[in-house]
Amino acid sequence: MDIRKLPNLAALRAFEAAARHQNFSKAAEEIHLTHGAVSHQVRTLEEELDIELFTRHGKRLILNAEGERYAAAIRLCLQNLVEATEQLQKRNQQKRLGITSLPSFAARWLSPRLGRFIEHYADLEVSLQSSNQLADFSRDSIDIGIRFGLGNYPGLVSEFLMGDYYYPVVSPRYHGGQLPQSPAELAASNLLRCEEEPWEPWFRAAGLDNEEPTNGLVYQDASILARAAVDGQGIALGRHAIVQSDIESGQLIRLFDIEIPSPVSYHLVYQEQALQKPQVRAFREWLLSEVALASR
Repeated sequence: MDIRKLPNLAALRAFEAAARHQNFSKAAEEIHLTHGAVSHQVRTLEEELDIELFTRHGKRLILNAEGERYAAAIRLCLQNLVEATEQLQKRNQQKRLGITSLPSFAARWLSPRLGRFIEHYADLEVSLQSSNQLADFSRDSIDIGIRFGLGNYPGLVSEFLMGDYYYPVVSPRYHGGQLPQSPAELAASNLLRCEEEPWEPWFRAAGLDNEEPTNGLVYQDASILARAAVDGQGIALGRHAIVQSDIESGQLIRLFDIEIPSPVSYHLVYQEQALQKPQVRAFREWLLSEVALASR
């Protein structure tokens, strides 16, 4: 087969649409071209083939016998191409999993565990997207996401994943290792803050009337806040899911036994039809099992 002998594909597509509608305007609307462009494509095709495919009576078009046979053959080829493309895309989708999460949760909780999931699905391409902005599942090719909020996400299925809680954490090297021995001593320390995660509720739980700190940096991401605490820059009000790994590694120490629950929780979110994909079902089941292990 010498594909160089094939007419221009755009011309074939324009002719097939015009033959089906027997109207250039309707064909143009379908394939998003102008009437003139379709007319030009068809005329060019006829000239290339040296055969008239339409009988023209003024502005009226009538598909002739040669045109009918050629249009049927083109239609069959285009349909085969569409089906082959759909099958290829379907196979590719079955090998890909798109996940979205907050950067802090992705970096500190999900990513260190994700290798265990990938070990069981070595042929699966996993795309982990992290952003503080809510992802558009259709536009961004996302299959499933983890969000930190109240769980109300219109247009998406939302499953409670786990709650969280806060407590002060500090590097063992902070202030030369001379760490506060009581909550009241925090007033003389450099308190690190994260946006929308205030200290004041913890102060009240500790029986203190301290006001919210107003000096120093305010971090927008909890993982960056934890990093600053690890670097010895101050004492942070740590979210357990974010600072747990640093405590286990000895880079951070938890101060006091006082903790406060987070007013918002982690939720697993996805489009209703997403669970039709085996890789999404597998990830959901794996994630729920990881949460159960972490809560023991």
